[in-house]
Amino acid sequence: MTSTQSKACCTVPPVVAEGYKQKGDYMQVEGMKTYATGPKTAKSAILMIYDIFGFFPQTIQGADILAHADQDHQYQVFIPDFFDGKPVPIEWYPPDTKEKGEKLGEFFNTSAAPPKTLERIPKVLKQLESERPDIKEWAIVGFCWGGKIVNLISQSGTPFKAAASCHPAMVDAADAPGVTIPFLMLPSKDENKEDVEKWAKATKVKNSVEWYPDQIHGFMAARGDLKDESVKKDYEKAYGRVLTWFHENM
Repeated sequence: MTSTQSKACCTVPPVVAEGYKQKGDYMQVEGMKTYATGPKTAKSAILMIYDIFGFFPQTIQGADILAHADQDHQYQVFIPDFFDGKPVPIEWYPPDTKEKGEKLGEFFNTSAAPPKTLERIPKVLKQLESERPDIKEWAIVGFCWGGKIVNLISQSGTPFKAAASCHPAMVDAADAPGVTIPFLMLPSKDENKEDVEKWAKATKVKNSVEWYPDQIHGFMAARGDLKDESVKKDYEKAYGRVLTWFHENM
């Protein structure tokens, strides 16, 4: 595993803590509301898998960063609404009551069950490639729950060339040996160190694990408090690192 200084972090635009105005628009992909950003002529594209809270300003801003931060290498970025308009209310987290725990458990067993999402991804790519014929290659990035989806879709036969998993949920060493593409993992202080280390040890392809020990699970997505300067700084750094990883491996 290696860690390289992100060149892209130097080009990440100023991050807005409140009132972020999106640069992209929404489109319908396989019946799902999908955020789309970046120049339609870009040959590289990124599929972003959000966390269980769905579309949030912090996640949308992250997509715009990936799409536009590097003027020399821009991306088309897409975030499909895999929860079909019914994400988890952020008030359910943390699951500090029995009721919240039960509701989250039901959600993970239904709407967020990985097979349901995994089977939709090839169809999503097929439609997007038909509508955006300039796309020649794909990367994938996921947050929390989305990080698990990224791990599972990065196995043999994957249509993606590079992957990134940010403060991933459900890290499992059993998923690691089958990974076939360069894989970046950015854990927060809330990820289990032993689980992550076992995953890294079992991964057979190029990979990098880079910790954000001062940040909580979700800091790059819905739970990122961008009013906090320390969070904002690591948010910028982490998105820059993802960009650099994709630049290096696509």
